[in-house]
Amino acid sequence: MTTVTAPATTAGSSVPVVPGRAVTRLGVRQIRRGALIVVALAAGMTALVAATYDSIMADPAAAGSLQALAGNPAIRTLFGEPVALDTTGGFTVWRVGTVIAVLLGVWAILATTRITRGEEDAGRWDVLLSGRVTLRAAVIRHVAAVMTATVAAGGAVSVVLLLVGAPSAGALVHGAGVGLLGLYFVAVAALAGQVFPARAAATGTAVAVLGVGLLLRMVGDGIIDLGWLRWLSPFGLLALSSPFHQDRILPLLVLLAATALVTATAVGAAGHRDVRGGLVATSSGRQARLLLLGSVEAFAVRRLSRPWTGWALGIGAYYLLIGATAVSITEFLADNPALAGEAANAGFAELGAVEGFTATLFAILALPVGGFTAVRMGAFITAETDRQMTLLSAQPVSRLRLLGAELLATAAGAVALATVAGALTWAGVAAVSGRLGLLAAAQGAWNILPIVLLSLAAAALAAGWAPRATAVAGALPATGGFLLLVIGESVDAPGWVRNLSPFAHLAPVPLHTVDWPATLMMTGIAGAMIAAAMIGYQRRDLRS
Repeated sequence: MTTVTAPATTAGSSVPVVPGRAVTRLGVRQIRRGALIVVALAAGMTALVAATYDSIMADPAAAGSLQALAGNPAIRTLFGEPVALDTTGGFTVWRVGTVIAVLLGVWAILATTRITRGEEDAGRWDVLLSGRVTLRAAVIRHVAAVMTATVAAGGAVSVVLLLVGAPSAGALVHGAGVGLLGLYFVAVAALAGQVFPARAAATGTAVAVLGVGLLLRMVGDGIIDLGWLRWLSPFGLLALSSPFHQDRILPLLVLLAATALVTATAVGAAGHRDVRGGLVATSSGRQARLLLLGSVEAFAVRRLSRPWTGWALGIGAYYLLIGATAVSITEFLADNPALAGEAANAGFAELGAVEGFTATLFAILALPVGGFTAVRMGAFITAETDRQMTLLSAQPVSRLRLLGAELLATAAGAVALATVAGALTWAGVAAVSGRLGLLAAAQGAWNILPIVLLSLAAAALAAGWAPRATAVAGALPATGGFLLLVIGESVDAPGWVRNLSPFAHLAPVPLHTVDWPATLMMTGIAGAMIAAAMIGYQRRDLRS
């Protein structure tokens, strides 16, 4: 006699549940909000820049100045090789192509490690994998969900370019390149999640691969003799496809082959390890590390130290490069007044001086440092959700002290990040015999701290009242405020709309002095939000 096991059905329904499809739906559900946001950002940024093309190119002098960009190594290093700037598509790709690629790559890494290695480490895959779904199948289906989102982002970019009248070949090549780059970093993150037995190590390794790839692209674009380095970088391959100029398919095929190889390796590795394990085994016999375990405040610093180092290396490297190229770019803009005028119309005035150029780039520093505070507060809530805070909360330690220690450590880390950026910008300028004082550079970097404090306060407020929204809320003052300002100026929105952005109230330091009334106002608002966060966190239950 043969027994037949009936397929599982959902409660109140006779529709059978196929395990594999249920796992796929779970993966889609876990990333759907982030996927919608990143697709909207990719499409929105592309549409925004494409819409400004006609107004910029209306001035023949500005058009000639844009063509001169190709001869400036500093411009090529920072923004990529300018090609086909006389077309809407080429201009758009040069302005935001790399930004969108980095945004998509970072999101792909974070989403992949969160729903694969992160869920596995938290123990939420234990029951899932006790049934008919294998570890390899679970990894494949979750990775496929993230890959679908990156393909959608590339498709959205292509659609927007086609809608604004860009040539179809270039639009398809660029969109395919963006989608493939996202696929590549999903594969890299998936492989790192199989190699390392912890989410932090997997994420850090994948982000390091992204950083090295971006660096290879920058060196290859900036130094013509080293242009071959771009073949070793996914960002370089995206640039080599030269959309709207040569529309080359070979670099995209190389990127596709690399993605397929890394994906196959990740899938193979998933079938050769244990659950919650990795191909690289952790040492079980190391000596206990008791440093910074003497108090709640010290423990908050300990939790912060390792991720802070990674953020400092990335931000520091970028601003060192900014300093090293500042003199070259300002001299170029001084020789091309038409292009400098267009920059001024876009809100970037007085870029012809080192102080003005660094002031503009220091304003952008609020985005990564504000993101750092949001991520750290998100990690604090994740530790609570994963029950890592349960025993600590059961001790004679007040809830206010727990949150206060995290806020103080994160705020100190943000100040330190801004200081690193200022110091390395000064070092870069000094290395090329430019003129920028160390104190002036530090003041320019510290000028963005009120916006960073608003980001920290928004994340804390969400942690106290709506924990699930902690990371998103923390990103609103910096990332949301910057996008609001850029979009408002691009579409000539009313002044009150522009003033909603905290960036509209930043003085260009070190070119000018700090706007103390606005600084104090933003600091006061942040203080009130933190007070409300303390009340909410003390009143609510711990998440589990």
